[in-house]
Amino acid sequence: MAEITDRPPPDIEAELAELREALDEAIPPKILDQNVLIGTWNIRAFGNMTKKWRAGPDDTPKRDLHAVRCIAEIVSRFDVIALQEVKANLRSLRHMLKVLGPHWAFSLTDVTRGAPGNSERMAFVFDTRKVRLSGLACELVVPKEQLDRIGPDALHEQFARTPYAVSFLSGKRTFILVTLHVKWGDEAEGRIPELKAIAEWMADWAKDVNAYDQNLIALGDFNIDRQESELYEAFSSTGLYVPDDVNEVPRTIFGHPARPKFYDQIAWFTGDNQVPALSLEYVQAGSFDFTTAALRSLNLTRQQLSWRISDHYPLWVEFSVRD
Repeated sequence: MAEITDRPPPDIEAELAELREALDEAIPPKILDQNVLIGTWNIRAFGNMTKKWRAGPDDTPKRDLHAVRCIAEIVSRFDVIALQEVKANLRSLRHMLKVLGPHWAFSLTDVTRGAPGNSERMAFVFDTRKVRLSGLACELVVPKEQLDRIGPDALHEQFARTPYAVSFLSGKRTFILVTLHVKWGDEAEGRIPELKAIAEWMADWAKDVNAYDQNLIALGDFNIDRQESELYEAFSSTGLYVPDDVNEVPRTIFGHPARPKFYDQIAWFTGDNQVPALSLEYVQAGSFDFTTAALRSLNLTRQQLSWRISDHYPLWVEFSVRD
């Protein structure tokens, strides 16, 4: 049986080389003690996989060794990346880590139980040559006092998928990444309470001088349809800032240029609303369109590609960590 670490068949090896070239053009290089590249990616149903280089018509799931090698190539370009939709079955994640190698590590939550949780986990995958854990890991639980303060649009129960926060150290810089996947729900307005709750929670944490660290970055799938909407206003209500570079790039392979979606976000505080500003120096941000470089020879529809790779593009931001 084929193994993920085997040399791929020649045609797949050539396609992976093309993917690496596309990544070289789209994403800046990782430079020790100079920068930190932080990513977020909702990888559609990232769970089981078929242990063949190419899944056949009768194979389920359609995600195969070739697809996981593509995912690993993309993930390898970041120092740390938050992953959403990691499922109870960790087969794809474990195979991806085999490809990345022994200097890569991960931290993840247990499965979120209940129908709204969709049997998902939150995960961080990171390159220990550039980034290491700095001690803190927690899930965010909203206290009743905060819910009362928000008012009628407050969250009336805990998050469907509890946000996950982990602190990291890159060079001499410590930062906390908070990842979440907001519940889609039946109507867009139903997402407002979760978005307001995370914005309030992060602002309170950042203003707490006794907190572990005030360098907070929120990232993940916020399920925000439009930039100018009640959802976006709820998300940014306490001063969370999204750079223009992020607002200008596509998030999903099903998006239309005239009607862009803003599902995925990377945001931080800049000093407004009496919330301490992020001390990391922002450089640039973007997303990566893998649809033109991954699995091209299969001539897949976008729907088919979404089950092999994802329906979301990875989103990334670069910060300077130079002294």
